[in-house]
Amino acid sequence: MKNIQAEIERIAQLPDHQIGPADLEVFAEFKKLLNSGQLRAAEKIGEEWRANAWVKRGILLGFRLGQLSDFSVNDQFRFFDKHTYPLKALTLEDKVRVVPGGTAVRDGAYVAKGVVIMPPAYINVGAYIDEGTLVDSHALVGSCAQVGKRVHLSAAAQLGGVLEPVGALPVIIEDEVMVGGNSGIYEGTIVKRRAVIGAGTILTASVKVYDLVKKKIYRATKESPLVIPEGAVVVPGSRPTSGAFAVEHQLSVYTPLIVKYRDEKTDAATVLEEALR
Repeated sequence: MKNIQAEIERIAQLPDHQIGPADLEVFAEFKKLLNSGQLRAAEKIGEEWRANAWVKRGILLGFRLGQLSDFSVNDQFRFFDKHTYPLKALTLEDKVRVVPGGTAVRDGAYVAKGVVIMPPAYINVGAYIDEGTLVDSHALVGSCAQVGKRVHLSAAAQLGGVLEPVGALPVIIEDEVMVGGNSGIYEGTIVKRRAVIGAGTILTASVKVYDLVKKKIYRATKESPLVIPEGAVVVPGSRPTSGAFAVEHQLSVYTPLIVKYRDEKTDAATVLEEALR
């Protein structure tokens, strides 16, 4: 692994005219490791998530190395992209269920056994999706987003991608999280295990999350991302704005709220039905 890291770092420093066939072979090996899940754009070390900047640098290198190519199916289905990032070549042996209807998984994404992908969904390069997760219709797993085991990404859920800056942490969704429909999780937000993100909730680096149970406020800083605590149930809320004009017109701004922590009733409402697999 150290050798491939050193090689990627070396090639990334080269001007385009000095990159040769041997360097393309290094990138092919790098992408093979991404596809198998042996390389990840972010890893959990102890209790802390850290971005692997060199992995993201390698993904960006693929765009530099790629030539725009024709991936069209026929005259009615025309597609053009860099030849380094075709669709992921899933087979029956991968044990991933991809329901027909417009889903795309880009090469360089890891999708584990037992994952179910409903149409249409999109999984971008560098993403990591662990075993037993359900990616529902119209869901997006952005570049380098990390998704744990037995997660439910409901219809139209959006996990933002990040490739630049290379040191930025991607969106992290830990094990057994439920992400409700039409939710958006962006800008390196970490959602800890077994949390529930209610339908329509938006989490970004600029929002404050008010914990009504523990009477705390969670927010991102320059040093750390927004972190949603383990087992928290988060729903869309609002808080009044200040100033005479806002008071006069009874204006408020959007604010996510933690209204409870997961209990047996919540578990019953969010369980992933094994029969669907």
